[in-house]
Amino acid sequence: MPPDFRYAQFCSLARAAEILGERWTIPILRELFAGPQRFSDLRRRLPGLSPSVLTERLERLGQHGVLARRRQPPPAASDVYELTDAGRALKPALLELTRWGVRFLGAPLPTDRVEPHWLRLGLEAFARARQSPSIAVEVGVARDGGEGPLRLQVRGGPDGTRIEEADGAADASFVAPPLLVLGLASGRLPPDAFVENPACSWSGERSVLDRFPELFDFSGST
Repeated sequence: MPPDFRYAQFCSLARAAEILGERWTIPILRELFAGPQRFSDLRRRLPGLSPSVLTERLERLGQHGVLARRRQPPPAASDVYELTDAGRALKPALLELTRWGVRFLGAPLPTDRVEPHWLRLGLEAFARARQSPSIAVEVGVARDGGEGPLRLQVRGGPDGTRIEEADGAADASFVAPPLLVLGLASGRLPPDAFVENPACSWSGERSVLDRFPELFDFSGST
């Protein structure tokens, strides 16, 4: 798609498609929602994306004001890419796309990657918007390579479910691989099967773990 591609339509949806519709653009934005990233970080997190295509996508998103390039001070002294206010304003749309896309997800292929930080966006997408159980669960999403788990706080209440950084105040906690966390949250993996899986560890009140799926709403995802 050439840099000057336009639909020649005075329509904001068409304009959004011009900016976001190229291959790799939305996965790049997904990575940037995890925080500022170096070029090498994006290359590592997006295998299959060539350096030339990544450069072109970053330049175009920068031209549209969706992201900015910033020089980190010493000792890092490297450039990072981060979302602007316009880029962060895309989050509700990406959450809606996540909800819509899950119905086409199917089973993972053996070659499919699953990154722990992707799960945070997924949990936010399906967090119950209305009243949910007043419980707090610390979720540890296991990572490969010996790195410690990504830790999140999932908290319910009268205003719905919130996904936050872990703060240590939880009624129960567990650590599990991303797909098992997703299975428990969606209700497709019963709590008994989750607890008995050797890849999972948990502590705290078992009744809280049993209610964990009530913090989410996966209705309409099939």
